[in-house]
Amino acid sequence: MSGRTTSASWVRGIAGRLKSAGLDVHALFDEAQLDLAALDNPDTRYATEKISLLWELAAARSGDPTIGLALAPVMQPAGFDVVAYAMMTCKNLQEGLRFLVRYQRIVSDAVSVSLQEEQRGCWVCIELPGGRRPEPPSRVEFVLTTLLTFFRWSTGQAIRPLAVEFAHPAPGAVQTYRDVFECPVGFDAPAHRMLFSHADLALPPQAANPMLAELHDRYAREHLARMGSVRTSVRTRELIIRHLPNGDPARGDIAGALCMSERTLQRRLQEEGTSFHQIVDDTRRELAQRYLGQQRLALAQAACLLGFTDRSTFSRACKRWFNLTPTEYRHRMVAESGRPSSAVAAR
Repeated sequence: MSGRTTSASWVRGIAGRLKSAGLDVHALFDEAQLDLAALDNPDTRYATEKISLLWELAAARSGDPTIGLALAPVMQPAGFDVVAYAMMTCKNLQEGLRFLVRYQRIVSDAVSVSLQEEQRGCWVCIELPGGRRPEPPSRVEFVLTTLLTFFRWSTGQAIRPLAVEFAHPAPGAVQTYRDVFECPVGFDAPAHRMLFSHADLALPPQAANPMLAELHDRYAREHLARMGSVRTSVRTRELIIRHLPNGDPARGDIAGALCMSERTLQRRLQEEGTSFHQIVDDTRRELAQRYLGQQRLALAQAACLLGFTDRSTFSRACKRWFNLTPTEYRHRMVAESGRPSSAVAAR
């Protein structure tokens, strides 16, 4: 296990989605080795690998690969817990998103949310690796549809994104995605992301209240302190991701960025049941799965983004992770998606 977890409040929303699809939630949770009864405990956290497995099982049992796409008619703030209440009281959606970026770990320390401004608006980018399991497309699709539903519900406006992009390959039912998001939808993108206009992000939630927003901000800080969510392993992984395109991350550089010695970093990671080498390797493997699924990304580029000095080193790592070379792994992903392979990606 990677040690990254998701809150019971968010998993409760997943359970509701699966139940509305007519699935046997009790059986699915049992098969994924998740404690359904623990959903009522707000302090419960679930391993990210088991959440990924739950979505894999749900897609298989339902026969619907787009099971994560459905838009709920009403979004309940309990799905985000304290984060949702705070976003509801921010002066506009833009401020709400900034709050989400700051306190995303309350919902899940397995997800990374970032914002990218451009002339048309702002991209909300989601990175959601499955830990030691591949990330199921339905899992990130549920995240984006939930966020969109929340925006519509909190503002009372029929907000439409300008564009939505997924890092995974295009499925067979592309029109389903367009119908749900009501905008252009792309695949094999650099990241999972959704673009909102500046005008929409300036919309105030119906419950906007500066005094309550300040109160929620303070409560969220206290919540993080209580749950100890800003773990050294999580912060280390975030820094490793930033450093990888510049080469093999050095433990001394990461320790320095965390304002601690290498010995302290090593000790804290050991206390959390991991090591610097393990985090680097796990992060590379998870990103490699993402990059190899993007046919337009050349293998040489993927190796560079992962911090490998040459293709041969990248190939040896893939053989260890997947028992396949990068080319073989990509061909398998293409075969599973039923699409023709791209000649560009092999360069």
